[in-house]
Amino acid sequence: MSIQPDPELIATMSAALENVCKALGLHIVDDLATRHVALKIIELAQRGIRDVTRLSEAALREFKTE
Repeated sequence: MSIQPDPELIATMSAALENVCKALGLHIVDDLATRHVALKIIELAQRGIRDVTRLSEAALREFKTE
């Protein structure tokens, strides 16, 4: 039995990825930097952040501390 992904959450994470990549000056391509951003957004979403703005801001804060 497989779990169906939540389309709304996927759309939220995708929008956050676009926001964060734009803020960091990255292009959304399959490279190490973009994957790192995507993994951070997934991690934050798993922690319960489900709003595009909050997810984007939290990811950007994480990168400022790294």
